[in-house]
Amino acid sequence: MISGTFTTSAPYLDSVQTFTSLQQAFKGAAMREVDGGKLLNEFGIDYFKGGSTFGALSEQAIIRLLEKGRIYELRNEEALFDIGSRGDSFFVVLKGTLSFCKQRAEHWVSLHDYSFGEQIGFVTMIALLSRNGKAVATSDSYVLEISNELFYSLHCEMPLDFGLLLMNLSREMARIIVDMGNDLVDTD
Repeated sequence: MISGTFTTSAPYLDSVQTFTSLQQAFKGAAMREVDGGKLLNEFGIDYFKGGSTFGALSEQAIIRLLEKGRIYELRNEEALFDIGSRGDSFFVVLKGTLSFCKQRAEHWVSLHDYSFGEQIGFVTMIALLSRNGKAVATSDSYVLEISNELFYSLHCEMPLDFGLLLMNLSREMARIIVDMGNDLVDTD
C-alpha cells in the first residue's frame, strides 16, 4: 500500500491528511447518480442561476443541462475523477466543495479549490487530454457532468446560451490562471 501525505490549501480540511486514509476512502466509493428534475425542484431555478458557470444563461438552458447532464452525489473525501481517466466531460459544482490535487513525490497537493457554480475539468475536455490530477470532494457535494456531446448539442440547439456558457467558462479559467500565478509568486 502506498503511503504519504495529502497537503491542501483548503481551509476546510486539516492541513495534512494521510494519503493512506484517503486512498481507503476512494476504494469501493461509487458516485451515486441523482435525478436533475428532483434537484431542480429541491433547490429551485434561482439557486442555479446564482452559479458563475450558469450566469446569464436562460432558464431553458439551465434546465436542459440539469436534465440532459448527469448529476452525481459525492461524499466528503470521495474522488470525482482520478489521474489518467478520460477527459471527455467537465463538471459544475452544484453544492459542496471539491479540491483538484496533483501528486508530488509521495504527497498529494491541492492546486485549486472549487465551490458552488464553478467548473472543474473543462481544460482537459477542450484540450482532448486525459485527467492530469485527481478531484476530491472536500464536503458532501452534488456535481453536474456536462459531456462533450451535451456541450456540442447546446452549441447547435441553443447557440446564444452556448456563447454565454463559453464566456463564463473562459472567465473562470482566466481567474484561476491569475490566482495560480499569484500563488507561484507568493511561494517561498
